[in-house]
Amino acid sequence: MATQRLRRRLVKHLVDEDVLHDPKWVEAFRGVPRHVFLPRFFTRVDAGWAAVDRDDPGWLERVYSPDVLVTQLDDDTSRWEKARHEGPVAGVPTSSSSMPAIMAIMLEELRVGDGQRVLEIGTGTGYNAALLSHRCGSGLVSTVDVDAGLVATARTHLQEAGYAPACEVGDGALGFPAGVLFDRVLCTASVSVVPPAWLEQTVPGGLVVTTLNRPLGAGLVRLVAGPGATGHGRVLARDGRFMPLRAHRRPAPTALPPVSEVDWRTTQLPIDLLLKPRLKFEFFASLELPGVHPVRELPTGAPDPAPDPDAPAGPFALTHPDGSWARFRTHDSTLQIAQGGPRGLWDLAERALVLWESLGRPERDRFGVTVDGEHQEFWLDEPDGLRWELA
Repeated sequence: MATQRLRRRLVKHLVDEDVLHDPKWVEAFRGVPRHVFLPRFFTRVDAGWAAVDRDDPGWLERVYSPDVLVTQLDDDTSRWEKARHEGPVAGVPTSSSSMPAIMAIMLEELRVGDGQRVLEIGTGTGYNAALLSHRCGSGLVSTVDVDAGLVATARTHLQEAGYAPACEVGDGALGFPAGVLFDRVLCTASVSVVPPAWLEQTVPGGLVVTTLNRPLGAGLVRLVAGPGATGHGRVLARDGRFMPLRAHRRPAPTALPPVSEVDWRTTQLPIDLLLKPRLKFEFFASLELPGVHPVRELPTGAPDPAPDPDAPAGPFALTHPDGSWARFRTHDSTLQIAQGGPRGLWDLAERALVLWESLGRPERDRFGVTVDGEHQEFWLDEPDGLRWELA
């Protein structure tokens, strides 16, 4: 069948990309029919988001592509119907089927063993819950999502695919409503801090894997649960970024003030070094610049709160809720910045670069995380080393 061939092709891609290794997860990706969970979705076009349906040419190939597929805009399930009947619509993605590569990374980092009970935070389409059910058995998998419509649809698709994990509606930050203890907790959304309820619902020695919702320095962490709401772990070398839980969304940055030509000065620090995770400095910069948002300035003058870190360097800026800001540009082949507000954000960034280099340019996997209820912090190399507040 075409779907089996496409699943095999997707698995080969994940193996070739070095993100899928465990034979049991290979079997899960080969066995779970992703198309059952994606009968429709959005695709990006110049005019906004276009609606794609299972009857459209190329639908099946898109489903088994290595790409993220957006399934909801603005928390509103009616947006797809509007785009289908009226043409592309504007909107902010609020649910998706994640890139299979990051799904494979997170599932393997979960280190789940036979017979272990797993909680998934963020049901979404249900595809990831199906992968977990294929690997662990439906009776050992629970999944929760705050969106009742998404849960209902996911439950239907899971049944169609032959899986029956426990699906509940609830605030994922509070864990699973029934209060069951789990061996593993996996969050397929991102959080600003680790919800203490997750650790309270994980057996001591169990693992929690999640992504952090940070303007800079987002990515994967894995914690070993201790007693109560405590845990410790590491920032993982393999990166991953997800939409935030609704309660963990950050407000959009405010408009930036105008800049005079006399405010610009030269700098040796390229903005790419702050924005691109693959250049290694981004995570450390996030620790030294807490709460700072990178934004791309649009032609209208409004900031874009979610700039593409792989886009060419251009009119970028840094902002902070305290009113501090810094703009970056390339002018006559020279790197230039202008800054204002209570603090000089670019001065702080330049100092952070000097400190990072003096510490031996530590990459993300040299950092750890300690959680004790609401008190949460990062540390370098050892818990008693350099420390930074997580929030």
